[in-house]
Amino acid sequence: MANDFNTPFQFNEEADLEISLRPKNFSDFVGQAELLEHLEISVKAAKERNENLDHILLYGPPGLGKTTLAYIMANELGVNIHTTTGPAMERKKDIAAILSNLEEKDILFIDEIHRLNRSVEETLYPAMEDYALDIIIGQGPSAKTLRLDIPKFTLIGATTRAGMLTSPLRDRFGIINRIDFYDPEDLARIVERDAHVLNIRVEHEAALEISKRSRGTPRIAIRILKRIRDYAQIKGDGTVKLDITLTALEKLNIDKMGLDEIDKRLLRLIIEKYAGGPVGIETLAIALSEAKETIEDIYEPYLIQTGFLKRTRNGRVATDFAKEYLGYPADGSGALF
Repeated sequence: MANDFNTPFQFNEEADLEISLRPKNFSDFVGQAELLEHLEISVKAAKERNENLDHILLYGPPGLGKTTLAYIMANELGVNIHTTTGPAMERKKDIAAILSNLEEKDILFIDEIHRLNRSVEETLYPAMEDYALDIIIGQGPSAKTLRLDIPKFTLIGATTRAGMLTSPLRDRFGIINRIDFYDPEDLARIVERDAHVLNIRVEHEAALEISKRSRGTPRIAIRILKRIRDYAQIKGDGTVKLDITLTALEKLNIDKMGLDEIDKRLLRLIIEKYAGGPVGIETLAIALSEAKETIEDIYEPYLIQTGFLKRTRNGRVATDFAKEYLGYPADGSGALF
């Protein structure tokens, strides 16, 4: 059975745990040094000028800290943060209600901002540019537009798919930054920091091994740490050591590159059934019984980053590295499955 470490779904208790593990200040945040420097300068400058922070768009794969950074910026500025998601706001009045309740310099954080309803998005345009809400009173030829001023606020949008944002919305963000996968050393530091918060004893070698298999993603690293903690508790003395970590990772079907069963099924499907590709994303989604968006947002970014997969105009292609890693001849031949 495939594990679910890469799934975007979260139970409420896991979401609550994530919040408790989040660093509260820039100084506590590990990794993303260049991005962190840019954001810290912007925050300090806005604070010195006693102005609201410019609107910010953060984009990149899930689980890398976009939400955490939004909370850090709010904390550093000493302002309130209001959070919602794109799909949660279906009508103009949904976003109007949120905007009208903001206070001066507050932060509005919208996750999955690429999934905003078009009418909701259009309501944001004057709010972001002029700090105003356009309210339509009446219907038909007698309808009138009333413009209401709202406090100067900061919109922080987060998305895994920046290319799906419309140009008018994207152009209204003054700061646009990508957040990338973490290197193993930074990720090991995150594992050790969060292990301390969770009261888990972990050796550095074990933390580094976890980080190497966590797809450069803190959220996945912590999920794996919690599962290995269970093995350490039952099979060992409670300390997450390298030997128990290697055993647990094998049982969890997470290989040395962090690939799980779905990653391998996707690559094998392309190699065996479609001669290495190219193959369309819709075809892959049907064959794997996965949503197209899940493949594009959760699995593809890491497979492309690590050189297992290429995205071409005609579809997805498994690389020679993928064939070699999975034990196939370079020509991609192999039995169908």
